[in-house]
Amino acid sequence: MSAKQSTKSNKRSTLSDVVTREYTVHLHKHVHSRSFKRRTPCAIKALKEFAKKQMGTDDVRLDPSLNKQLWSRGIRSVPHRVRVRISRKRNDDEDAKFKLYSQISFVSVPSFKGLETTVVDDE
Repeated sequence: MSAKQSTKSNKRSTLSDVVTREYTVHLHKHVHSRSFKRRTPCAIKALKEFAKKQMGTDDVRLDPSLNKQLWSRGIRSVPHRVRVRISRKRNDDEDAKFKLYSQISFVSVPSFKGLETTVVDDE
């Protein structure tokens, strides 16, 4: 068995993993040196890309509360950091393209000091 074949069989499936985690995302580095009229849309794309990479799902959905928070200071002034809760869920729709999707929602915190990635227990 070659090295390529062994890594293919050892690949983990994300199907069984329905999990929720909280992350602090540093948006400032994603919108740095962007033109003013593209900052918030770029931050939204960066958040979706982050969730796609962390959760391994292609279908990523933003919660309206997070969208409101990102747009609250306008298109130019994106918050430097944002605390988000990303939930990987099963897609119950029969004709869905993907079996799993990720839901990103906003978490309000007083300060970002000392925060780390945490796994959140669903009820």
